[in-house]
Amino acid sequence: MDNQKPQELRDEELVALCQQGQGQYFDFLVRKYMEKAFRIAFDFTRDKEEAKDLSQEAFLRAFSRIKQFDGRSSFYTWFYRLVVNLCLDYARRKGRVRWQSLDTIVEENPERAELADSRSAPEGQAMAGEAKRRAQSTLKSMPDRQRTAFLLRNHQGLPIADIAKVMKTTEATVRVYLHRAVAALRQSLLEFV
Repeated sequence: MDNQKPQELRDEELVALCQQGQGQYFDFLVRKYMEKAFRIAFDFTRDKEEAKDLSQEAFLRAFSRIKQFDGRSSFYTWFYRLVVNLCLDYARRKGRVRWQSLDTIVEENPERAELADSRSAPEGQAMAGEAKRRAQSTLKSMPDRQRTAFLLRNHQGLPIADIAKVMKTTEATVRVYLHRAVAALRQSLLEFV
């Protein structure tokens, strides 16, 4: 480790240095994961300031608990578990998760609009609007664990194995959550297919 630059060190090496009292190495972990932590928090809150606060709180908790990290999972998994738990606590305190309007997603990602663009016919536009409302309603009504698995898989692109570690469950259980979430969305949109 002595000959390597800090940014070349693996997460486990950086954590070990932090656990030995060299907290300045935690900055490299922050830089590595700050964007991903913000994205997860933003997916839950849909509010930039709340997402910043939650991701900062996750780093503060990780730093204060770094000595408790035992290496049974990767730092990445341990840290994401902290982020997700903070987000779930936030959602419970607020009583709901604010979901971004699908209209906003299309506005921010015009390349996705090609599939949803039905503006050529008023009737198609009305159907698309109703489909969006139903999808949003279904997402809002999902149990926390299903919604979390769905978010981590579809918004963050995490593999099932990592989602299982973050959620402290088995891969089979994550697959069940994902299956149920997709089935609920499919059922709510059945008449639009």
